[in-house]
Amino acid sequence: MFVYTDCFPLCLELSKYGARPLHTVPAHNKTESSFRSYENEALQRIISTLANKNDEIQNFIDTLNQTLKGVQENSSNILSELDEEFDSLYSILDEVKESMINSIKQEQARKSQELQSQLSQCNNALENSEELLEFATRSLDLKEPEEFSKAARQIKDRVTMASAFRLSLKPKVSDNMTHLMVDFSQERQMLQTLKFLPVPKAPEIDPVECLVADNSVTVAWRMPEEDNKIDHFILEYRKTNFDGLPRVKDERCWEIIDNIKGTEYTLSGLKFDSKYMNFRVRACNKAVAGEYSDPVTLETKALNFNLDSSSSHLNLRVEDTCVEWDPTGGKGQESKMKGKENKGSVHVTSLKKHTSGTPSPKRTSIGSRPPAGRGSRDRFTGESYTVLGDTAIESGQHYWEVKAQKDCKSYSVGVAYKTLGKFDQLGKTNTSWCIHVNNWLQNTFAAKHNNKVKALDVTVPERIGVFCDFDGGQLSFYDASSKQLLYSFKTKFTQPVLPGFMVWCGGLSLNTGMQVPSAVRTLQKSENGMTGSASSLNNITQ
Repeated sequence: MFVYTDCFPLCLELSKYGARPLHTVPAHNKTESSFRSYENEALQRIISTLANKNDEIQNFIDTLNQTLKGVQENSSNILSELDEEFDSLYSILDEVKESMINSIKQEQARKSQELQSQLSQCNNALENSEELLEFATRSLDLKEPEEFSKAARQIKDRVTMASAFRLSLKPKVSDNMTHLMVDFSQERQMLQTLKFLPVPKAPEIDPVECLVADNSVTVAWRMPEEDNKIDHFILEYRKTNFDGLPRVKDERCWEIIDNIKGTEYTLSGLKFDSKYMNFRVRACNKAVAGEYSDPVTLETKALNFNLDSSSSHLNLRVEDTCVEWDPTGGKGQESKMKGKENKGSVHVTSLKKHTSGTPSPKRTSIGSRPPAGRGSRDRFTGESYTVLGDTAIESGQHYWEVKAQKDCKSYSVGVAYKTLGKFDQLGKTNTSWCIHVNNWLQNTFAAKHNNKVKALDVTVPERIGVFCDFDGGQLSFYDASSKQLLYSFKTKFTQPVLPGFMVWCGGLSLNTGMQVPSAVRTLQKSENGMTGSASSLNNITQ
């Protein structure tokens, strides 16, 4: 049996890169072109695998460079902080030393002053005593009894009053200064034990315990070992459209949530306008923050769309997720369009000569025109005050919410095929499904499809939630607050659908980037097969 030997290198390459094996087959069953096709397919898989691996390696290189830069910057910062800490210690020691020197000098001055005062008193007393002694000695040589007696009395009186006999011959202060001596042995030992702060270990995020639901994300983590010195945690997150490890380049900044006391945190009220979110967490004690945990990427995919202003009715003022009725909105643009039409009047006249009667407006299909972005279809016109979303739904389950202005006279909310004509109104064709609210003259609330109407005996909610299950062929409307089911269409979508909106004398605002609420998923399971299917409209005319 002959085997096409050129396949073997590709088989080896496929096994090396983990791609699907390329099977060799007998040459008489396969032509040269079929082998070429197999080889091309195998090479495409290898190229895709290599491209993904290169992208992964490049991201890792960026991470390493970013980490290296961080090491250099952080080391410089730490050295600067270390210098500051030691300078602070030196400053404190200098202050303590200066204070102690002042205390010693003050004690020295006090004792010196006391001793100087006592020494001065003693010198004066000694001088007076010596003078008195000399006087007494001379008195012994007196011959006259009367003079001798007088001198004796004087000496006696002076001795009685002499300061030498009233002096304390004990120093008032001692020369002992030991009470101001210091012993820094303990402090010296303490300084010798100075070391770097104990840093908490990196927490571990548990993806199994993390939960993404109802536009909220709950992140749970644990410590690798018990650490009773941890004071709090810091959680950081950011949105991304890349799966796997966080990218260093072309990413949004990390958002920070500080001072989390537990090992779980829930971010609520999020707008899921990216496919994924990265999360990381670090533990902190009273002094320092520890290493980051390994980052975890969670999927946060939801339907995001804006309103397509390029094809909306000229009487609607459209901006991203808001639309408002504007009765004067189309006048300026209509005059421009008339000017363009006048330029081609000769051509139009010649066409009319060859056409019998006036043709009725035809619905135009997006697919019948060459692709030209959002502006590839005609504007809605006439009484079709309609605007569509700019993102088609081709599969899956999706949810968005709509809120009408309080004074809005009339509006519709639903979905439509791209082929909805420019004169068509939502719910009046077999290509659109909606619920309609009318607050003009009389109040009505109804479901519409294929020009048939079913009145709804429920209160119009402040916000309407729209659930579209494309694969299951279901379109449901809910009270966005209570999640009460308002109505459900059951059909089979044969084309991609676009969110559709009609508004007259008022305005609507949208909330997109939302997950299907858990309550809606639960209600869908219980409500499937119950009343409110599109078939119920078949026997009810408008």
